[in-house]
Parts: sequence; C-alpha cells; structure tokens
Amino acid sequence: MNSKKFIISIDQGTTSTRAILYNQKLIPIYKYQIKIKQYYPKIDWVEQDPNEIWKSVLLTIKFIIKKNKINSNDILSIGITNQRETTILWDKKTGSPVYNAIVWQDKRTAEYCEKLKTNENIKLIKKITGLTIDSYFSATKIKWIIDNIKRSKFLLKQNRLAFGTVDSWILWKLTNGNSHFTDVTNASRTMLFDIKKMNWSIKLLKLFEIPYEILPKVKENVYKFGITNKFGSKISINGMAGDQQSSLIGQACLKKGMSKSTYGTGCFFLMNVGNRIIYSKNNLLTSIAYTINGKTCYCLEGSIFVAGSAIEWLIDKLEIVSTNKEIEIMSKKAKKDSKIYFVPAFNGLGAPYWNQDARGAIYGINRNTNKFDILNATIESIGFQTKDLLNLMEKDAKNKIKQIRVDGGIANNKTFLQFLSNILNINILKSKYSESTALGAAYLSAIGCGIIDINEIDNYWKKENTFRSKINALQRKKIYAGWLNAIDKTLYKL
Repeated sequence: MNSKKFIISIDQGTTSTRAILYNQKLIPIYKYQIKIKQYYPKIDWVEQDPNEIWKSVLLTIKFIIKKNKINSNDILSIGITNQRETTILWDKKTGSPVYNAIVWQDKRTAEYCEKLKTNENIKLIKKITGLTIDSYFSATKIKWIIDNIKRSKFLLKQNRLAFGTVDSWILWKLTNGNSHFTDVTNASRTMLFDIKKMNWSIKLLKLFEIPYEILPKVKENVYKFGITNKFGSKISINGMAGDQQSSLIGQACLKKGMSKSTYGTGCFFLMNVGNRIIYSKNNLLTSIAYTINGKTCYCLEGSIFVAGSAIEWLIDKLEIVSTNKEIEIMSKKAKKDSKIYFVPAFNGLGAPYWNQDARGAIYGINRNTNKFDILNATIESIGFQTKDLLNLMEKDAKNKIKQIRVDGGIANNKTFLQFLSNILNINILKSKYSESTALGAAYLSAIGCGIIDINEIDNYWKKENTFRSKINALQRKKIYAGWLNAIDKTLYKL
C-alpha cells in the first residue's frame, strides 16, 4: 500500500453534507461538514435546494483536499452515500433542477397515498417492492412534480427530463452529465423497483404514470459509476449506497441476523436477513441491503421519522438546551419517577404504526414537571420507538436479536445508550467510528478499486463500548406499558 493514497466518502444527509478522508487502512483522517437548509413552504412540506446540495458536495471535497495538502492524483476513489427517497427532477440538457428536492419527510402526497390504498394496490406494491404505501417514498413525489410543475411536462416531451434520488443527482453533477445511475439500495426505496427481479417495475410505473425514460440505470453497490474531473485529475466513483444500507455495511453487519440502528435525524433499524426476501407481517419494510459481486442480501427495516430532529426541536424551538453536549448532563437531572412520555410525531408516525396524521404529544405533565423531565422524555422516546421495532422484527425474522450495533449523533450519548439497553434487554455495541454511514461508502469504494474484499470488512470494525441492561423484567414491563398507553392516546380519534 502507498500511505499517501486516499479514499473520499461523500455522506449527503438530511441536514448536512459531510466529506471524510480515509487512508488505505480505512481509518478516517479528516472530516468537513456543511449544513443544508430546509424549506417549509406549507405545513407538512419539506424541501431543499438541489443546487445547494451539489455545491455543498463540491465545497466539502475541495476543502479537505486543500486542508490536507493532497493532490487529486492521490485520491484512489470516491464513494457516495445519501439521504434516501428524497426526489429530484432535472433538465438533462442544462443540468438545472425543475423544482426543489422533495425531502423524504415531506407529506404533501399523503392524501393521494390514502386514496391509493386499495387491498389490491397494497398487496401489489408490497409484493413487488417490499414497501408499504406511504408518501415517504419517491414514487408519489415524482408524480407530484410531473403533475404540478409545467416545466417538467415540457422537458418530458423533449426527452430531457431526468429523475434521481440524491445519489443520482450528485453523480450526474460530478460526471458532467455523463452518468445517470443509481444503485440497488436507493432504487429499492422508490416504491418503483422490483426487489426480486432486480429491475424497474413496469406495472408500478403505469400505476403512478411515471415514464421509464426518466429513470436512472440501476447498478450493484460496487460499480464503475463514473469519472469526475472536478478536482483536477480524473477520479473514479466506485461505490454507492443509500445511507441506512451504507451504515449496515459500515457496521459490518454482513451476516444473517446481524442488526444495526442509526440515530440521526430519524432512526433506522435494519436487520440483515440474508439472501431470501422476508415480507413483514408487522408493518416493517423489506429492502435490498446490498448487491456486491452478484450476491444480493436483503434487510428488514423499521423507520422512526423523528429522533435527532426531536433533539433539534429542544434546542431550536423550546430552547431547553443550547447544544447537544448539554443534553446528557441535563437529562440526569430529571426526576426518576416523573412518568412523562413524549410521542414525537411531528410529521406522523413511521413503523410499525404508519400513521401520517398523528401529531406529537406529551403525557403525564403535572405542576412539578420541569424542562429536565421533558428533555429526558424526549431521549427515552427514541428508545421506546426502537423497542416497538425490535419486537416486531424478531417476529418477522423468527430470530432473536442478541445485540445491536449503533451509530449516529445520539449514539454519543451514554445515558441514552444505557436506557436503550435497559428497555430492549439486549447488549448495545457502540462503534469506535461514529460515522458508520460514510464508512460503508468508503468500504464500497475500497472494494471497487481493489484495496479490500467484502469478506475483509469485518476485520476493520472496532467496538468502543458495550452497554448491558441494569433493570429487571418487571421494571421494563412497567416503563414500556406507559409508552404503549401514550401511543394509544396519540392514535385515538374521536
């Protein structure tokens, strides 16, 4: 190995873009991050500027190259991982977006989704895609742009309209429009991809009235996606994956039964279920975990819409705390018997409830309730939602989960990880490298340029800490019963 050769991983998330520089031993050397602005033009609408996303990618990579005084010739490969489902349509001739990116959190198509939920459609979409009908996924977002933005219709007639999730958009811009690809993991989250046949579903394209011609070509996670010359000499782009599958790879959960949970803006709990599709009977999702060297593995996934964004709410809106670092200290000041439950349904509830109309609520408030109790209830809500998913995932997979590998910003909070172990009654393993999502893309890129083999990834994973449950079964049952009661009240309609 040449110690002066590097890999760059682009991690384009919901609230920020990161670029991380890795050496050939896949050890992170330097990270640079730029925040991304979100726009809320109407209630339940969430948008981003595609050009801002692209510029943030460009700037983060240029910064780490300059800061570390490396030549673009020293970069062996680039890997891309991204916020999934977020939808962008653009003009293939000019490279300009026809509308803002519609973010995965956006609920503007919720009413259309409800109308779509006939028994026939529910069964059809689940069988083909492994997903449930929800505005969360890309299909209805694509349809909304085509139906509502006049320019898209004009470009469609001219055969100039292109669709992509964020990975495809970044790739297009990096390669000057020469590559219009996506990978199997991102494709599997559009609600348009046949996860068994491994191609775009003509039946679903007809259902949503989406033309095949606008779609990117779908490739394995390790592939020669293209060449970029944006940073001087030519650099290959050899790996791509949606952020949660990338995190699964970064956590080295490559064997059947292994699980990880990422606590970012939302929380995403994935279990590797091997090379056979398991369709959930409990409102979880089935997606493609990865395809490498012709081998496909699938995963069960539970999605919690609000995790880190609840912490941001405490900071930005309630101003209970001013920084993430204060949270762990202040949560310890909460009364142990406060019995406060917070259901953070800011934009509906995800798995396993899939209720787009639910909204947030706090239960158990009395005259003595203080800001520390509310802060602690917010943290605990993330653990309770994880338990909701764990219980059902074990039923679907018919497999007991023995441990979960965790990452993401909230995973740096030891108080939270201890509560998580307490309420789940399993071991929680904290990775040495918190940026597991970016690391997964780095692994894929490294496989693509021949540095490592997929079977070697497990050797790179390092544990920082293990958290074990410190409460008994009776305590656990009592605490969780309070949460289930709060959920029932939140979902109840007069």
